[in-house]
Amino acid sequence: MHWDNPAPVLAALVEYQGQVVLARNRAWAAGAFGLITGFLERGEDPAAGVAREVKEELALDTLATTLIGVYPFARKHEVIIAYHVVGQGEIGLNEELAEFRLIAPDKLKPWDFGTGLAVSDWLARRTGF
Repeated sequence: MHWDNPAPVLAALVEYQGQVVLARNRAWAAGAFGLITGFLERGEDPAAGVAREVKEELALDTLATTLIGVYPFARKHEVIIAYHVVGQGEIGLNEELAEFRLIAPDKLKPWDFGTGLAVSDWLARRTGF
């Protein structure tokens, strides 16, 4: 029997030195940036998994994690579990990522799908709207 359940994906809105880290995956077009993401592993606690992804992809240690929310991503048949992560250390990209940008929170613009919904919710909580 095949249930065809959506895959759980972790997303990290990484705050680093007061700014938000956006990264571009090597497979993405130039100029396309997003949050740090990765699949939840079998038996893994989601908060521990998002810290693992931040360490693997950015080489940052996680000081704190706060759940932002859970979002459907039907286009890729996934469910996104998004966290705000406070990172510490020196950014070092793994082989999946081509580049990163640091964006001041007041300059961050959410997109209207996938992890952009988490960005929107996080920004709304920061500003009280």
